[in-house]
Amino acid sequence: MKKKRILLKVGSNTLTKETDNISWGKIEDLANQMAKLQDTCEFIIVSSGAIAAAKQFVKLESKGKEIKVKQALASIGQPHLIRVYQDIFRECGLFTSQCLLSYSDFEKEQSRTNIVNTINVLVENNFIPIINENDTVATDEIKFGDNDKLGALTASLLKADLFIIATNTNGIYTKESMENGTPKTIELVEDFEELAKQVVNSKSSHGSGGMQSKIEAASVTKKANIETWIVNGLEDNFILNAFENKIPFTKIK
Repeated sequence: MKKKRILLKVGSNTLTKETDNISWGKIEDLANQMAKLQDTCEFIIVSSGAIAAAKQFVKLESKGKEIKVKQALASIGQPHLIRVYQDIFRECGLFTSQCLLSYSDFEKEQSRTNIVNTINVLVENNFIPIINENDTVATDEIKFGDNDKLGALTASLLKADLFIIATNTNGIYTKESMENGTPKTIELVEDFEELAKQVVNSKSSHGSGGMQSKIEAASVTKKANIETWIVNGLEDNFILNAFENKIPFTKIK
């Protein structure tokens, strides 16, 4: 049986559970779910959180000096972030690998081919690739919105069956319900033009995304005929629960 290929994009807000620190519990939650689904699904993760991870360690390691440059923080935090994933996933019998990509990689045919080949080999050998933007060389990172677009481009390139964006809301809410202060989830989107009208501009506290960047990401995957789910990653078991329709989330077909 061919496994369903899922590209999961996890933002900083989900990974920190909206605090200032990476949440070990949230990464355990991801690992537990993937362990349960490993017979039917193969996962590729696009993970933010390097800068959040750095903030936990940097005071210890820079002898109290404040480091403000995002690229430098990402460089400090990335190995810590990967180590946390590695340690926690290993306890669930899952193995991980790190892939750093930059946007220019998607523009060169040779690079695109290399990405596909490498990730396919990893997945075939039961390694879960954990992809992040190569922030130390990236200049566009701030513009691209918390890896949403990186996730969408990667999902399209790797021909994922499903693109899940884990965020801190129960999907996309109707504009009217947001204005009334009683958020109501749009459960199914079949008309993409209509969706654009529903967006209320709100940035997330840690992330650089917000709903606009998620909808732009979904427009990329839609062109590649990939379904996108926008799910509340703060909830435990959010992937399993979304599969069983136990929670409200947005499905973009």
